[in-house]
Amino acid sequence: MNGLRLAVSWLTVLPVRGPESVDRTAARRAIALAPLVGGLLGAGAAGLLWVLVWAGVSSMLAGLLVVGALALITRGMHLDGLADTMDGLGSYGPPERARQIMKSGGAGPFGVAAIVFAIGVQALSFAALAEADRWFAVALAITVGRVAVVLACRTGIGAAPDANFGALVAGTQRPLTAAAWSVAAFAAAIFATANHWQGPLAILIALAASIILIRHCVRRFDGLSGDTLGAAIELTVSLTAATLSCYR
Repeated sequence: MNGLRLAVSWLTVLPVRGPESVDRTAARRAIALAPLVGGLLGAGAAGLLWVLVWAGVSSMLAGLLVVGALALITRGMHLDGLADTMDGLGSYGPPERARQIMKSGGAGPFGVAAIVFAIGVQALSFAALAEADRWFAVALAITVGRVAVVLACRTGIGAAPDANFGALVAGTQRPLTAAAWSVAAFAAAIFATANHWQGPLAILIALAASIILIRHCVRRFDGLSGDTLGAAIELTVSLTAATLSCYR
């Protein structure tokens, strides 16, 4: 339960207190349970989207409102991490310089463009899924974003220098844990589309892209950071929702 409480306190603004002290063991448990928090967020987002559409709100506006609600309930951390990561990747110079840019607190042109693009893709994709009454697909896309966190923290990946959160979570997830959540995502995706093979394909595309992003960021920044995890979440949610919205 401490692991679940810590995962909720890390990934949401819900009034849940984590344990008094957090070490890598507690962090390992929390990250391993991140997809459960994703499922909670996904169910809430799908429910809110349904209520908005039922109340007569246009699907596109409803999709945008849901994306905004997700940003609020997650403190905007993942969007901030996406912006910082894109600014770091778009910079020139050694990894030290890139990490300095990421920690500067501002959002550069790469970061702003990434945020606008992610919000737009997610809002339009949620709108398309809502028009097709595919509420489960909305919840699944958000959940899979947190599966990407487990994959990003798998063993063999080290933390970036001076990355406090990265030092807690990098390399904590055993291959079996990552594989179990991936298989669960693929199995759930079977029910997300009419043609059952298309759902798992969408998950495969999104998780593969996330792994590529993490690998590139680890090489570019000399390790994993919390910002990179936020970028992985936003990328995975966007790709999963967009791909699922293309299938029927």
